[in-house]
Amino acid sequence: MTNSPSEPGAETPQQKADRIAEARRTRRANQTVRNLIGSLIASLAIVLFLVLVVVRPDPAPLTVDYLAAAAEAEASLGTAVIAPIVPPTWSANRAELAGSGGVDEWAVGFITENRTFLGLLQGFTDEQSWLRDALRDPGEGESVRIAGVEWQRYDRRGVEGVGLREIALVTSTADSTVVLYGTASDADLEVLANAVAAELPAAD
Repeated sequence: MTNSPSEPGAETPQQKADRIAEARRTRRANQTVRNLIGSLIASLAIVLFLVLVVVRPDPAPLTVDYLAAAAEAEASLGTAVIAPIVPPTWSANRAELAGSGGVDEWAVGFITENRTFLGLLQGFTDEQSWLRDALRDPGEGESVRIAGVEWQRYDRRGVEGVGLREIALVTSTADSTVVLYGTASDADLEVLANAVAAELPAAD
């Protein structure tokens, strides 16, 4: 008995095996591509999270309208407080009327263009004990003249325990003691001293 010839176009066992193997290879290749795309999406999501949450820009510094606060302080005290006009690249982060040891104090904090700090403290007293407390026992200063005003200058940069009072200038008005202090450069301190001098009665 002879085998009948295969029908034309019929798939041989080898062709079927090859077709199945090719289909499997195609599925594996497609699965690999899907896995790669999924991994890429996950990686991009992580990068986006880091950009949005971790690598955020620094928040804008707190800015205080110290001129408006000065007007309120003057109304409360019944006398003038010093509100110097500083460079537009500076900002105020503090302006308040407070008190220490029974002495009224007007305080303003400035952040300079170089991101350093300078403070203005006006105590309505001539007591040396108040000044010692304000500057944390500054010791002996030296006399300097800036913008026609006599100041006592204190330089304690490198001294431990002085905090923000590394450098300071002190002068007096008829009813108050004016202290300029901070961590800024000598040049910035002099800029503030010139601005304060323009506000002092003696500079009129």
